Amino acid sequence: MPVDLKAKVRALPDGPGVYLMKDRLGRIIYVGKAKSLKKRVASYFQPGRFRALRAQPKIRTLLGLIEDFDILEVRSEPEALLLEGKLIKQWRPKYNTDFTDDKRFLLVRMNPEDEMPRFTLTRFRKEDRARYFGPFAHSGLLRRTLASMRKRYGVLLGDTRPVRQPDGRWRLYDDVRAELSGWPNEVAASEYRGRVEAACAFLDGKSREWLEALRTEMGERAAQQEYEKAAELRDVVLALEKTLERTRKFTRDLTRLRPHEEALRALQEALGLEAPPRQMECFDISHISGTFVVAAMVHFTEGRPDKEQYRRFAIKSFIGNDDFRAMEEVVGRRYRRLLEEKKLFPDLVVIDGGRGQIAAALKAFVALGCLPPAMIGLAKKHETIIFPDARAPLNLPLDHAGLNLLQRLRDEAHRFANTYNADLRSRKIRESVLDDFPGLGAKRKAALLAHFGSLDRLRAATAEEIAAVPGLGLKLAAELHARLGPAKSAAVDDAAGGADG
Repeated sequence: MPVDLKAKVRALPDGPGVYLMKDRLGRIIYVGKAKSLKKRVASYFQPGRFRALRAQPKIRTLLGLIEDFDILEVRSEPEALLLEGKLIKQWRPKYNTDFTDDKRFLLVRMNPEDEMPRFTLTRFRKEDRARYFGPFAHSGLLRRTLASMRKRYGVLLGDTRPVRQPDGRWRLYDDVRAELSGWPNEVAASEYRGRVEAACAFLDGKSREWLEALRTEMGERAAQQEYEKAAELRDVVLALEKTLERTRKFTRDLTRLRPHEEALRALQEALGLEAPPRQMECFDISHISGTFVVAAMVHFTEGRPDKEQYRRFAIKSFIGNDDFRAMEEVVGRRYRRLLEEKKLFPDLVVIDGGRGQIAAALKAFVALGCLPPAMIGLAKKHETIIFPDARAPLNLPLDHAGLNLLQRLRDEAHRFANTYNADLRSRKIRESVLDDFPGLGAKRKAALLAHFGSLDRLRAATAEEIAAVPGLGLKLAAELHARLGPAKSAAVDDAAGGADG
């Protein structure tokens, strides 16, 4: 072990925290938690550890790759557990197998669109309209807190199915819980929603007043020698404190811990940029022997795919096979829109191709009358970087972190363009049946597709619904309905990203 790494291990604190093991390129390859950072991290560098792990090839491989590490100190073991899961899910290190989902911690879910919202427990946060609270590391204490919350606020938990009464009010319970709750068993939905809002405020952490009141009452009960009641209140206070304990907000700058940071800085140095290219866009043209020509653009933020900013382009200015004209068109359309919307250009534009493609992209900026951002071409045959100026082509080592990032960007653009191409071909093939139908010219075909939106919806329509399209009589509609047959399910799953024309 290098001398500086030994000194780094000796200087480790003895408290809890999370450690991040890195390879020689600075990539995070393993994230772990520790009750004692000093003892745990030091164990990775013990001379006899390789021999002890002879039967565990995966761990032996990990140990052989570790070149450096970083740590994050925390205040408690539960906090370390939470942070470990967060970092593993964020960076997905190669040698971590846990935390691939949210099964470890419980969330509290409340759907405000329900007539009588209930507070339920779940381990998965879905993209729906529900409100989620948590995650909470102490599942047992969380359940006890929810039981206390039900009694204090009169809200429903997941074990309850309220029933609407003839007068519009709701009956909450049909068993002994109606008497134990301490609230009227029938309530109007509007009144109940007030209870729900109060309970949500409580779960948001706005319950310090109640917590102090519980502590005061606990002291009073103990002073009156009501020890059993005081102990009960003590347990509620403990459960409440643990449940509401917020995970510490880590304001420390984690930039140096990002696995893509080194790649961005390596790319900055290799290309002679003023700053790391944190916003990058890459263009690719896709076609099949000059037909179904389309283009795609992908966007990376901080070295990671930013799919909300992906764009797809149908070529509009010509018909045929001309990659250079296609590149000029889509680059011009992309950055004309950004100019019109007064949005910033990316830090780096990458063109999939060689000198011809990058020259076409430059023509687009000349037509726009603006200076282009930093721009390069990436020729796939030898992974050669082409500059738009007089600089000689550049070939970086194949294990260069900056080149590997460019390859991921280019490959993602290629994948996205091919997906769009396949989508277009599939649609055309499915719609070609209309071309072969006698008596159905271009105008009628266009009217049908405009009216129904897709061939699948047209298949599902009745003859009468088809006849309602202007220009089609009932006879022709009946023949078309018989020709198309029953509807088939859609076979194309739209790719991520918005269309741009």
